[in-house]
Amino acid sequence: MCVAVALGVLLPTAATVTPATAATPAVACTSQKAGLAAKLVKDITAALAGRKSTTAILVNDRTTKTSCVLRPDTPYDSASVVKATVLATLLWDAQKTGRALTATEKSRATAMITKSDNDATSALWKQLGVTKIKGFLTAAGMTKTVPGSGGYWGLTQITARDQQKLLALVTAKNTVLTDASRAYILQLMNAVVSSQRWGTPAGAPATAKIHVKNGWLSRATHGWRVHSIGAFTGTAHNYQITVLTHDNATMQDGINTIQAVARVVHADLNPTAARSDSFVPPAVPQEALPAVPGRAAQDLVSAAR
Repeated sequence: MCVAVALGVLLPTAATVTPATAATPAVACTSQKAGLAAKLVKDITAALAGRKSTTAILVNDRTTKTSCVLRPDTPYDSASVVKATVLATLLWDAQKTGRALTATEKSRATAMITKSDNDATSALWKQLGVTKIKGFLTAAGMTKTVPGSGGYWGLTQITARDQQKLLALVTAKNTVLTDASRAYILQLMNAVVSSQRWGTPAGAPATAKIHVKNGWLSRATHGWRVHSIGAFTGTAHNYQITVLTHDNATMQDGINTIQAVARVVHADLNPTAARSDSFVPPAVPQEALPAVPGRAAQDLVSAAR
C-alpha cells in the first residue's frame, strides 16, 4: 500500500475540478459529496483573489472524502511549523525503547508547541540530531521535507503535502505514532497561547476541537513566510487544513490570506454548523510579532517562531 494511503491522506476519487482558465497554478478539489468540490474551488479561488502571496494549500476531510490542493509540493522555509515535526520525532524516538518523556522533555515540548519557544526547540533539535529527524521523516513518508542544516531548524524545507502527511498521522491510528503519542501532540496543539490562535482555526465550527501550530519568519527574499497547520476533530469533524505562504509584505498579510482560505473551507465543509472565532484573537498583538533580525543564518532562527 502506498505511503499516502497508509497515512490516511486522501487521494482523488473523482474528476478534478479546476477553474476554466488559469495562468498560474489553480486550486483542484475532489469529493464524494455532490457539488462540494466545485464549491470549494470557487470559494478558495475567490479568497485568494488579489493577494500577493504565493500560497500552498492542502485540505483533507475524511468524513466527506474531500481533498483540495494548490502547490502541494512547492518548498517553503518552515519557520516554527517544523516544531510539530520535532515533537513527533521526539515521541517516535521514545517509543522505540518504550520510555516516557522526561520532565525536562515534557517542559520543553510544552513550551515549544504552546508558546512557540525557540530555546526549547533548539534544545530538542540538538538532543535528537538530524539523523533521528530524518529517520522520522522517512517513517512518516515526508519525503520532500529537508531538515535545516547547521542546527537552523527554522530553515527546514517543507511542503503542504508533507505537512498533511504529518497531520494525517496525528489524527488517525497508524504504525508510526502510538495512540498515546498522537493524543499528546493533539493536546499541546489545542493549548497554544491566545496570541497564537490565528490561522487555520478562523471560522471553524463551534462543535470542533481545534489543534493548531503556526509559524512566521521574514527574510530578504520572499518577504514574510506565514504558515498554519490545523486539525479539527470531534464527533462530527475529522479534517485537516494546511496553508503555507510566502511573498507577504507583512506578517498580517499572511495571516489574512490564511484566514480567508480557512473561513471558506470551514463553511463549505460544515454548511449548517454554527461558527466560532473564539479560538482566534481579533488581531495579533504587537508583542507577539518577533523583531526582524539581521540576515545572517544564525539570526534567522531566532525569528522562526
